[in-house]
Amino acid sequence: MGVSGSGKSSVASLLATRLGWQLAEADTFHSPGNVEKMRGGTPLTDEDRWPWLDSIAAWIDECRRQGKNCVVACSALRRAYRARLSRGHDDVRFVYLRGDYDVIASRLSGRSGHYMPVSLLASQFRTLEEPKSDENALVLSIEEPVDRLVEEIVANLS
Repeated sequence: MGVSGSGKSSVASLLATRLGWQLAEADTFHSPGNVEKMRGGTPLTDEDRWPWLDSIAAWIDECRRQGKNCVVACSALRRAYRARLSRGHDDVRFVYLRGDYDVIASRLSGRSGHYMPVSLLASQFRTLEEPKSDENALVLSIEEPVDRLVEEIVANLS
């Protein structure tokens, strides 16, 4: 979890490959209307996000039902969003990729082919509620290389 440009997709992809787990990119669950709003520079509202979060949670539930482990790269910016995704299951864990606004803005400006404009980064930081200790989330700095982040996640899953 984390704001756009924090490295969620890179970390999730490497982690899923390393563990042999299923991978989902939360962006693929967005409705076309949500994508157009973001592409146009309009931040999503909670009303936009609830159906999106519910479809991701349903995917997680299906993985759990099938006895499969999975990794989802998802912003999950607010505590309520994380609660909606986990549905109270203790085995749903969050890894927060924490980073400085300027570092992430620089990453976003160098990224091409993504609908999320740099102009929406400030709204993501305003929405962000960093996980509290009772959420059992692993907090990692994006300053670390992706492979080191994955090693730390794997070590914390044991």
